Amino acid sequence: MRVLIHQRFVLICGIGILLCFLSVTLSVGIGSTNIPARTVWSIVLHKLSLFGAVPDWSAARENIVWELRLPRAVLAAIVGAGLAIAGAVMQSVTRNPLADPHLLGVSAGAGFGANLAILLVGNLLGVFTVPLFAFGGALAATFVVVLVAGLTASTGPTRLILAGLAVSFVIAAGSNVLIMLADPRAISSVVFWMLGSFGFAQWNNLIFPAAALLLSLIVFFRYAQQLNALAMGDESAATLGVHVLRLRLVILVVSAFLTGVLVAFSGMIGFVGLMMPHIARLFVGGDNRRVLPASALLGAIFLVLSDVAARRLTAPNDMPIGVVTSLVGGLFFIVLLTRRRA
Repeated sequence: MRVLIHQRFVLICGIGILLCFLSVTLSVGIGSTNIPARTVWSIVLHKLSLFGAVPDWSAARENIVWELRLPRAVLAAIVGAGLAIAGAVMQSVTRNPLADPHLLGVSAGAGFGANLAILLVGNLLGVFTVPLFAFGGALAATFVVVLVAGLTASTGPTRLILAGLAVSFVIAAGSNVLIMLADPRAISSVVFWMLGSFGFAQWNNLIFPAAALLLSLIVFFRYAQQLNALAMGDESAATLGVHVLRLRLVILVVSAFLTGVLVAFSGMIGFVGLMMPHIARLFVGGDNRRVLPASALLGAIFLVLSDVAARRLTAPNDMPIGVVTSLVGGLFFIVLLTRRRA
């Protein structure tokens, strides 16, 4: 039985990797200038010095693929994977199926920190300014949400969600005040960034979200077994040797770190962390050692395809990616609430 489960998991991951590859190919190939898949990957292999044939494509196509579309698709995949695994571990550590960085106010805190850096602080710490301020905002928001949830007299699995929504509204008000007081010339770009965008993706910036994703994955996999034990309840987990308070602290801090870095480079994108873990569990079960990689693949595929939709629906202009994910995520949220009520 265990062998069959493992084989099924390997098969699902293989299909997920293939679909991710196809999604990136579609994203890079489709646009104002359509480029065949063969040309796309010939250019990529050529730029990686893995293709020695004489190029039979124009310099304009090479620039479109390598400098514009591929970094954008890679960033979308990284952000989708990161938000999905952040949502998965948050749902596990809080034992709340409705938890995700967006609904718990983490994304709002990261957005406030990034807005503060962009509008008021400037380039104080170089390229690290926005990511550090975004992480600080995400961490502060996480602390406030946990504090508010602990102070409220309500009980049940919705307590943390309600606290997160309340804190999100307060933080959103603070972000609006920053925008109101900022230079009018910067407002349009900040508002567009708050709705999510991959339009500013560059190769030299991808190292930061990629490194944050890799480090967070290492930590989450390190505690995957303990997260499984936590699903049985705090007392049962403690009986099995899990330090519950320390586990929650580590997971929430690392989730805030990951969310802060991703928001700094992509803007605020909601509902990915809510949807993907639930879909992943339908395919691979509840073991976090399988849920995490499955969620990452699903998140990458979903956000790459969402970016394709955002570019095509209002072509030649880009629709903010957050509009697409909010539309799909809102419908998913309604379905999820209906199923839980049933």
